[in-house]
Amino acid sequence: MPKERHIIAIGGGGFGRNPGEGIIEEYILKQTKKKKPNICFIPTATGDNEAYKVNYYATFSKLNCKPTHLDFFKRTPDLKKLISEQDAIFVGGGNTKSMLAVWKEWQLDKILKKAYKKGTVMSGVSAGAICWFQSGITDSWGSDLKIMPCMNFVKGTCCPHYDEEPERKPTVKKIILTNKVKKIFAIDGGAALHIKNEKYFKSVIFKRDKSSYAVSSNKGNLIECSFKKLTLI
Repeated sequence: MPKERHIIAIGGGGFGRNPGEGIIEEYILKQTKKKKPNICFIPTATGDNEAYKVNYYATFSKLNCKPTHLDFFKRTPDLKKLISEQDAIFVGGGNTKSMLAVWKEWQLDKILKKAYKKGTVMSGVSAGAICWFQSGITDSWGSDLKIMPCMNFVKGTCCPHYDEEPERKPTVKKIILTNKVKKIFAIDGGAALHIKNEKYFKSVIFKRDKSSYAVSSNKGNLIECSFKKLTLI
């Protein structure tokens, strides 16, 4: 029987801002269907920031799991072995373009794709949300938000921080109405878009009054269609 494939793309929030809270983190672990799953944090997008790792362990050490992390800017472990041992992956926020460049050099993108197909739950926030998509809206370089190609585990374009950063909604609107992209998956902070087998989408809510949307246009009018919600609070 084929393994279920899961991507949980978080629009903003989680242990980076609220260490120890663990609401969306516990949800991610539950998707592994393991009693005590292995989970690996990959903080490449912040250059393996130490404080970020402290927040990660402060949160996941309170949950029923075995947490570890992957460094690229210190001695790097056997990537195939490390990733193959994980039930879930969590990718941190930061600079998406730099992160993916490092991953490609080490062929981590290919290693993650293989693990995803075998059923490892893939998750993350901001850069760690958009990286799984065909493309993402990022502030990785320059002064404006841009679309950049990502790993293409799932088709479409993703925009995190949809309600959190003032330039996000106008940028999404401009991209849609100028027909650069026909549809964008937009995710509020405090929400996550859970994608199962690349086909089934739902919005997982861990802060009040948040959502995830499929944003498109009809006759020049912007349309935001909310996904079916699962509320954790």
